[in-house]
Amino acid sequence: MEDIFNVTSNSFEEVALKVFTHQYENVDIYKAYCNLLNKNPTNVQSIDSIPFLPISFFKTHRISDSTDCQSTFTSSGTSGSQTSKHFVNDLAIYERSFQTAFEMFYGPINQYTYFALLPSYLEREGSSLIYMVNHLIQNGNPSSGFYLHNHLEMINNIKQSISKGEKVILFGVSFALLDLAEQFHFDFSAITIIETGGMKGRKKEMIRSELHAILMQQLNCKNIHSEYGMTELLSQAYSISDEKFNTPPWMKIIIRSHNDPFSTEKFGKTGGVNVIDLANIHSCSFIETQDLGKSHENGQFEILGRFDLSDIRGCNLLVE
Repeated sequence: MEDIFNVTSNSFEEVALKVFTHQYENVDIYKAYCNLLNKNPTNVQSIDSIPFLPISFFKTHRISDSTDCQSTFTSSGTSGSQTSKHFVNDLAIYERSFQTAFEMFYGPINQYTYFALLPSYLEREGSSLIYMVNHLIQNGNPSSGFYLHNHLEMINNIKQSISKGEKVILFGVSFALLDLAEQFHFDFSAITIIETGGMKGRKKEMIRSELHAILMQQLNCKNIHSEYGMTELLSQAYSISDEKFNTPPWMKIIIRSHNDPFSTEKFGKTGGVNVIDLANIHSCSFIETQDLGKSHENGQFEILGRFDLSDIRGCNLLVE
């Protein structure tokens, strides 16, 4: 398989079809799903015809083209809930994916000091987000680090970094950033804040625009960035402004119809989010997520929320 990280807009469909063929032939559960839809490499000739695997299958099946596994990423979930598992055969692919994408939007990773406000994730193993941010911290300025609930220590260290002229990025899950905003009124205007989603039952769910409005007002910053990623993916999209996300070249968002998961919506229309992540070469690159969103002609997309009862959605064609 040719280098998926060198894909261009002109070659994306050709490479995606090759990846589809590989995964059809080597990922058993994906092949079974495609066969039930009467889809295979002989009659799939365009991206529009490629089946997207409901993301719920990552909770119930091993989605992989081999039995080899360097690491297993797991979703956090809620107490007692079934979690997704992403069996990663080659961590080097993940590292190249998230580092290349990050540098595409923010520049060299070694020019920043990173602060990570990720309390619920730091207490467990298997988080792909923690793996990524830890890599950034290890390659950032020496004062980079993780923080749990020690907000004052983090704020003091951010002040020191700013005074030394360092460029600072603060990563935080949504509820942790809200906790920070409620408890402190420090001026965060000199740093970049990247919200990574995730209330996880800790606070009421809210749309991203509402969340960002609260954070901007209470943290005194003009803009909140966002990262869009998930356990089942090896790539991330980033929103720098206007809550519109941009993908790296090897990632593509397609919006499916509310009523027919096998048809697509026009630009600007709300529907379900399908993701093509070519970095998922050893699992499944074509995933039907449980997110709602809309796409734009320039390749950007928005995330608007989630389907109701998302945990019980999905295709029940394959029942063991």
